[in-house]
Amino acid sequence: MNMQQAIKMTAAETALVDAYTAQIGDLPGDGSVLSVRDTLVHELKTAGLPTRRVESWHYTDLRTLLRAVPTADPTAFADRVEALVAGATVLSVRNGHADLKGNAPEGVTIRSYTDSLLDGSAAAGLAVLGTDDAIGRINGGLVRGGLELVIADGTELEDPLEIQLVQSLGQAHTRFPVSFGANTKATVIERHLSTNAAESLISSVSDITVGEGAEITWIVLQQQGAADTHLGQIRFDLAKDAKLHLFLINAGGKLVRQEIHGKTSGEGADFKLRGINLLGGESHTDVTFTLGHNVPHTTSTEIIRNVVFDRAKGVFQGKILVAKDAQKTDAKMACNTLLLSDDADLSAKPELEIFADDVQCGHGATVADIDHTQLFYLMARGIPENKARAMLVNAFVAEIVEELDDEPLVEALESVISAWLEKHA
Repeated sequence: MNMQQAIKMTAAETALVDAYTAQIGDLPGDGSVLSVRDTLVHELKTAGLPTRRVESWHYTDLRTLLRAVPTADPTAFADRVEALVAGATVLSVRNGHADLKGNAPEGVTIRSYTDSLLDGSAAAGLAVLGTDDAIGRINGGLVRGGLELVIADGTELEDPLEIQLVQSLGQAHTRFPVSFGANTKATVIERHLSTNAAESLISSVSDITVGEGAEITWIVLQQQGAADTHLGQIRFDLAKDAKLHLFLINAGGKLVRQEIHGKTSGEGADFKLRGINLLGGESHTDVTFTLGHNVPHTTSTEIIRNVVFDRAKGVFQGKILVAKDAQKTDAKMACNTLLLSDDADLSAKPELEIFADDVQCGHGATVADIDHTQLFYLMARGIPENKARAMLVNAFVAEIVEELDDEPLVEALESVISAWLEKHA
């Protein structure tokens, strides 16, 4: 007889299961939501956190890296912070609890995700993406709040919407279903930041639906604390002629896994991903991306720039899947890295899986140090070495930010990048 031996749970796995058990009476949700939560936590308990034996987690052994989980503190308080860009409409979520004060822009409907859990309408959206979706399991089992946004057809927002997720300590698990109607135009900033040096565990899932002809810019700015674990996931679905321009900037966190999973469901859809990963200390940052080109005549470009200092470790996994019927797909992916320390490490794994025969697809990856000729040129003109290095690194990532057609937003993001480089370069 063959018997499957139960795994011995790690301290972190035990803490996650115990956190659910301790809060089960307080977590929002009707019977259908509770049933999904029970299933997700049971799967976490029986399968455990993923190890390097799981292909999609090969470079981020979560079971080993996540050694402890801070205790959830429902009384934790975080102050509201200033908007990244003047004039932006701030939607504040502090320590996992949404603050619905203030008026929504015209054409935008905002609802607390807690209410969707309570009435059961959120149950279907809690489903995981597959057997290795550890972020979906953790978030779905423990999520307490977030925001649900619906942007009406034809709405054009002049100023950005800033979803501001501020964490002080403990745990926060949030979710953001966002639906953009047909022919909408909007810029959304999803901003994660910590106001305390205490260790935190943050999981966040954004589920984005982009309607026909909509043009959306979505910016993820992750600035968690030096001791924090950030587990983020973005899911998106593009309708006919929809355009989604996704910017990702990682500039914080001790252990970071940011997943991006999307699909094109309508012809003429266009997706652009631009990513900047600023890694220092002994941090570990993993960006894992999958995109399904499911219909003909769709396009995508992905450019990732990594800057790795000290003993930091970076990971980029990108996979483009072109379905048999997705003829005339045009997809290109590039990962470029500056390794600025002998102890720094970056693992890149770009992939193409193509079943159509009339496509233009390509991918590539480069790893290099700073050009010492350029460094000498700047130093010969009286610029100190640390400042000269920072200038060259800033130039390496600046062209990514400058693709944004919004001068105040470009200036704000460049300021964030410059401040990080001044501290680490």
